[in-house]
Amino acid sequence: MTSEDSSQNSESISNGDCSLSESFVSLEDIKQARARIEDTINHTPVDTSRTFAALSGAASVGLKLETLQRTGSFKIRGAYNKMAQLTHEERQAGVITSSAGNHAQGVALAGSILDIDTTIIVPEVTPAAKIEATEQYGADVIVEGDIYERSYEYAVELAEETGQVFVHPFNDTEIIAGQGTIGLELLEQYPNIDTVLVAVGGGGLISGIGTVLKSRDNDIRVIGVQPEGAAHAKPSLDRGEIIELEEVDTIAEGIADTRMLDKTFATARKVVDDVITVTDRQLSVAVTLLAERENIVVEAAGAAPLAAGISDTTTIELSNQNVGIVISGGNVNLTEHAELTQTGLYELGRYGDVRLSVTNWPEAVTVVVERINSAGASLDVIERARRKASDHPNEIPITVGIEASGPEHLNSVLNELSRLKNVSVLEQSIKL
Repeated sequence: MTSEDSSQNSESISNGDCSLSESFVSLEDIKQARARIEDTINHTPVDTSRTFAALSGAASVGLKLETLQRTGSFKIRGAYNKMAQLTHEERQAGVITSSAGNHAQGVALAGSILDIDTTIIVPEVTPAAKIEATEQYGADVIVEGDIYERSYEYAVELAEETGQVFVHPFNDTEIIAGQGTIGLELLEQYPNIDTVLVAVGGGGLISGIGTVLKSRDNDIRVIGVQPEGAAHAKPSLDRGEIIELEEVDTIAEGIADTRMLDKTFATARKVVDDVITVTDRQLSVAVTLLAERENIVVEAAGAAPLAAGISDTTTIELSNQNVGIVISGGNVNLTEHAELTQTGLYELGRYGDVRLSVTNWPEAVTVVVERINSAGASLDVIERARRKASDHPNEIPITVGIEASGPEHLNSVLNELSRLKNVSVLEQSIKL
């Protein structure tokens, strides 16, 4: 896009018909944030996907790949915008924050760039990869609390004791403005956008993006996505009051917040059209397809908007829509990512665990392997299984993990195995 195009686009945003004058964050705040952070952040791409357009029924799908952002998520945008505005005295005092991981890395990197000491409080569920990455940016990391809310409470108490500046991960106007710069980029890269799907944790990301898009055109739909195990936003918006969950239970630890707070809630009420939920298994499918079709590693929270877009159970109509999907982060342990993709393949009917009983060990094992390969499937794992009381004492139980191209292919492989001499299928865990 040329600078003239960008100028015209900015003017069209300014002349939008949606009044957000009462919101905590204005379009001008977000434009100023962009000028402040533009030399520090990556201008991440939007990748249009025919595959995901077909799966969602949309006219087109544009993936905003914040996985390619510095620190692997969008959080550096808000963190740097906030910390760059601290006074000299505040910088000298240092910064403290609480985070499930991505905000931690954003604050740590911003601190490194701006020469500000940073302390990060993370909950016990934070992946080791995020903790290690945060420490590598020079931050002091303290693990405290079983969920994010406990980490948050501890960080606030510690800030009061030490005099450090607490940088909230979402309920802060400068943070929201920084995250909103994604909306400015989306309108330049994907100007015909009709609907945007955004993950919701505490609500900072969707508040910023929604402010920009609604300022451009109030008819652009802003849809939030949360995991079922941390779904506080919709009941809050429906009832007109902040609802706090007593507990959360989801693999998407990056958006496992228990509530929104005053600034994000007030802004979300003005700019969010709806919030839908996805299951952890749907998140696993989205993570799997992003790895397979886009060749990118995405954490469960980052894949939430895509999970909603391609789910058969989604309540949002996307047909004939140009849909922007914000892929917000990719910081995940590789072991966890492997587990997510295996679950995703299972949900897609492409992976199964089969417990077999064989005689003539180990010759029968060789026959099993050859039959799986000749059927065009992939052998993921084969191992001797723990014997059960019901197993035949003269046969050996084994477990086989098989990856196939789809449910029909997987079923045909099972049929092939069941016809083998000296092999019996005892149990199977397969979604057909």
